[in-house]
Amino acid sequence: MTEDIITLLLADDQEMVRVGFRMVLDAQQDMTVVGEVGDGRAAVDAVVGAPSDARPDLVLMDIRMPHLNGVAATESITSATDTKVLVLTTFDLDEYVYSALQAGASGFLLKDAGPAELLAAIRAVASGEAVVAPSATRRLLERFVPTLPRADQGGGARERLEALTEREREVLTLVGQGLNNSEIAERLFLGEATVKTHVGHILAKLGLRDRVHMVVFAYDAGMVQPRG
Repeated sequence: MTEDIITLLLADDQEMVRVGFRMVLDAQQDMTVVGEVGDGRAAVDAVVGAPSDARPDLVLMDIRMPHLNGVAATESITSATDTKVLVLTTFDLDEYVYSALQAGASGFLLKDAGPAELLAAIRAVASGEAVVAPSATRRLLERFVPTLPRADQGGGARERLEALTEREREVLTLVGQGLNNSEIAERLFLGEATVKTHVGHILAKLGLRDRVHMVVFAYDAGMVQPRG
């Protein structure tokens, strides 16, 4: 990773926020900011409209922006490119964050996060990990899923489950409940490496980006229900 430079696009309608992020990010040996935009439409144009070899590795995406909000921009970017999106929000229990995760974001981060947390999050997403812990995602879903409309009420998601083995469904359910690999291994009497393999198979079969989207999918498929 030290030899690979993570290229970043900053998408935020507040110039001072972008300036602050750029100062921190450009000071890192493994990161460089390749562009800044002030609205969602410009973010989509900067990524989707660029040649594939010139696209940024990751977009730091504000949610509430003019012209096109961060949720719609995230969906456009992740559906058309391999560029990853890390959503920035002021509130950790924001209904727009859930929508952004559904749209393909690889995690969310509070705007007031410290530099160390920001840098760790960017490196995690760039390496294919999820920034939001499944337990945090579960709390988010429990707060908002009951009040949010879902077009197919999980029908499409349930059909996709047919591609999984029984063991993979068990693992997916436990991921949806917020358990990590070690906890799942203990629950199912498996080795942790075996659980990791199952997780990889689930991601591949369902076409999911990361562990966060496994949690979202588990809710959409009705495998996990909000408490209370």
